[in-house]
Amino acid sequence: MTSEAAPTDELLYAVDEGGIARITLNRPQARNALTFAMYERLVELCGRIEADRSVKAVIVTGAGDKAFAAGTDIGQFRDFRTAEEALGYERFMDRVLGSLERLRVPTIAAVAGACTGGGMAIAAACDLRIASQDARFGIPIARTLGNCLSQSTLRRLSALIGASRVKDILFTARLVGAEEARAIGFANEVVADAAAVQARAGELATLLASHAPLTLQATKEGLRRLSEGTAGDGPEQAGEDLIVLCYTSEDFREGMDAFLSKRPPAFKGR
Repeated sequence: MTSEAAPTDELLYAVDEGGIARITLNRPQARNALTFAMYERLVELCGRIEADRSVKAVIVTGAGDKAFAAGTDIGQFRDFRTAEEALGYERFMDRVLGSLERLRVPTIAAVAGACTGGGMAIAAACDLRIASQDARFGIPIARTLGNCLSQSTLRRLSALIGASRVKDILFTARLVGAEEARAIGFANEVVADAAAVQARAGELATLLASHAPLTLQATKEGLRRLSEGTAGDGPEQAGEDLIVLCYTSEDFREGMDAFLSKRPPAFKGR
């Protein structure tokens, strides 16, 4: 599967002085539906974030107040005919969503309006989700395209809300409101409107950026392994590498010294 480079204004990226990165899906005229090129740029940005140790948290959001993202632009599927094209697309999406899920820093989906199809998959790949009162979540492919989700996407969704609720949402092809999304465990918080979503996401990202980066990283990775079923008896499967990462770090010594000295710790992520 090939794609042209995404126009730089379709996926905006900025990092503020506090180390908070913001990725904005910027096609409001198309309800922020993503092209293959936009997905490729998302992978590129995830690579840039991994290499930039100044980044401490990431906010993913959509431009405007009508949609976080309405999924993949349907026009991208017009030429699909073969099994390899179908498999290639889902492998591509697993790479995109996996890049976001595996980021070492915490990620927040700031959701206002529609969050459907690939948009809901992106939100599920983030660590936390802040929603506006008018947010709507769903993957209505049973009444629209007639395609299906990859095992990886099903895993992320079921890890958040359980297999029974995933079946309910996919089988009925209904959209879930913000309050229900919070009740079932998909949305972490619900706030008034799009402006409040952005404000709360920034506030939360700033809080996370002040915490021990290695603790957050180890927690993310450990939970990912558990959800993938890769936790087990081996040293890495048992998370021993994550334990060593934290307990042998400069930050752990700093945390102890700061606690005993009754001062705020200055974590550096090493």
